[in-house]
Amino acid sequence: MKTCQKDLALLLAESRALFFDDGLTLKDGRPSPYFVNFGLFHTGRLVSELGRVMADFLLNTKTADDFDIIVGPSYKGSALAVATVSNLYLRHGIDKGFDYDRKEAKLHGEATGHKALFVTGALKEGSRVLIVDDVATTMGTKFEILGQLTAEAVQRGHSYYPAGVALFLDREQTTAVYDNNGLALLNQKGQDSIKNFKLKTGLEVQTILGIRETVEYLAKEGIPVLQRGQMAPLTRETVEELAAYLEIYGVN
Repeated sequence: MKTCQKDLALLLAESRALFFDDGLTLKDGRPSPYFVNFGLFHTGRLVSELGRVMADFLLNTKTADDFDIIVGPSYKGSALAVATVSNLYLRHGIDKGFDYDRKEAKLHGEATGHKALFVTGALKEGSRVLIVDDVATTMGTKFEILGQLTAEAVQRGHSYYPAGVALFLDREQTTAVYDNNGLALLNQKGQDSIKNFKLKTGLEVQTILGIRETVEYLAKEGIPVLQRGQMAPLTRETVEELAAYLEIYGVN
């Protein structure tokens, strides 16, 4: 593992953003033995450390040469975009723009006469845009932000060029399969969401870390992780529970 990957795993444990518990349910209705909540990076140090990790990752992969602006989908992606560009500048002297979407289009002020879907005004004609976000499950948020970028370009008469997607963590699981009533079917594998996103958009998706590697590293190092309300090194039961879960719902 690279240093930035180890650092991310440690931050996920320290912040309690990664936790295991009984009875957890995902947004798509499926059960899960664990959850990852990047909203728990809620101090200056923690979010700055996240930005450092992503900045280092973008430099190590030479992705930093391929974009002008980072767009972070609201809400969590907004803070991640700011933290990343701040670290690129303060630690490496690389000054990049950032932006994030509005939940409702702005119609007044500088947006008079057109609907402004993004906040900072960093998007310019010909901007190369890297999307940065926390996790990958269905990639639905990433499809949505691409649609918003297209709509903004049309509104402004601009051309923007998506440079790809960079994610902190890949849950490494397939999408949900639903019955005729829209309820998630248990023990059913859906699609590989990242592979599907790549096929539909032609964009590269890079992830700092996958959940398998995260748990393997934390277990090997004996790092305390929040499990059923207690901070303790990962138990064999917890590791095996995750493996069994990914056997059912995970990508191959």
